[in-house]
Amino acid sequence: MKEILIKAYEAMENAYAPYSNYRVGACVKLADGEFIPGANVENAAYGSSMCAERNAVYGAYSRGYRKEDIEELAIVSEGRTLVTPCGACRQVLAELLDPDTPIYLMSDGVAKTTSIRELLPWAFGADSLE
Repeated sequence: MKEILIKAYEAMENAYAPYSNYRVGACVKLADGEFIPGANVENAAYGSSMCAERNAVYGAYSRGYRKEDIEELAIVSEGRTLVTPCGACRQVLAELLDPDTPIYLMSDGVAKTTSIRELLPWAFGADSLE
């Protein structure tokens, strides 16, 4: 198994999901070899919850990295169907990742490699505001 997937599963152990009981882990691999983990964190005010992949990507940006530094993203869950980013995450990833950055999805032994270009074609972005 790829190291980034292992680290995403390790991150999933830190998930706080008392409402959905759906734990998700994520990990960003950076060009300098660093890995930034993320886990979903729920809140009783559901809109205040944060998904694992946004936590990982925001963590990279908070450390000064940018889209050109991000080589890969992995998102994993213990669900029975393949985990995929929610709509809000897809919008964030469309802006903060290169469109062809590999995104590895894995749940219950089922895996898929994709990209945000595939997950959110015709994305709304900064160029849409010009």
